[in-house]
Amino acid sequence: MTRFRMMFAAAMALVLAACATTTPPLGGAPGVEVSDTATLPAPTFEDFGPEPDEGLIRPLDVIQVDVFGIEELSRVVRVGTNGTFDYPLIGSVEASGLTTDELSYQLENRLRDTYVRNPDVTSQITARNEQFFTIGGEIDRPGRFPITSTVTLMEAVAIGGGFDEYANQSEVLVFRTVEGQRYIGVYNLQGIQRGNYPDPVIYPRDIVMVGDSPSRRRLDTILALVPTIIQPLILLERVAN
Repeated sequence: MTRFRMMFAAAMALVLAACATTTPPLGGAPGVEVSDTATLPAPTFEDFGPEPDEGLIRPLDVIQVDVFGIEELSRVVRVGTNGTFDYPLIGSVEASGLTTDELSYQLENRLRDTYVRNPDVTSQITARNEQFFTIGGEIDRPGRFPITSTVTLMEAVAIGGGFDEYANQSEVLVFRTVEGQRYIGVYNLQGIQRGNYPDPVIYPRDIVMVGDSPSRRRLDTILALVPTIIQPLILLERVAN
């Protein structure tokens, strides 16, 4: 078995060398300052300006839908947090990310499929939801989510479906722009969960990024490789006997 141990040790050394990663320092980009949890500033009113996708429908937006000549199908709808709303005859309608013209076109086609003759639909956004945050990285359900009440960092992670298997819970970043300056708050969520630190508030337009744990990936790579190495070596040892 000495030969097996030597070959296994050599293989593990190769795996560890191949999986080794170098994490670049945080806040290396120009105009970015790494902030600790105590000094990450809150945004001001001026920081909530219009976004480039001003014309696109968002979750919790209110939309006026009018169908010419069919008053019973004309109504005000609110887009749900999942980006959809229910509409008579056709059921669930995907609206988030569409323009009002695209929504009207979709409604016309689907109403036509229900035998409504030549539907003429117009849609317009009557009330905007400007309150949302974005979460990504090693999270189960990354994306943009509306803020309808106070949301903390722990709650934001839960809204995103929780950590995935490779998440580094001691390295959760919050990106925030305040008065033109972009900040990065670095948080240890395990410490927050234990009550060692306060659970910070997540503001509209914040971006939460959950870091990666390279050591967990390396362990999984090793465990996946072990059967591939051991089985042929066991067979060889049996033949030698």
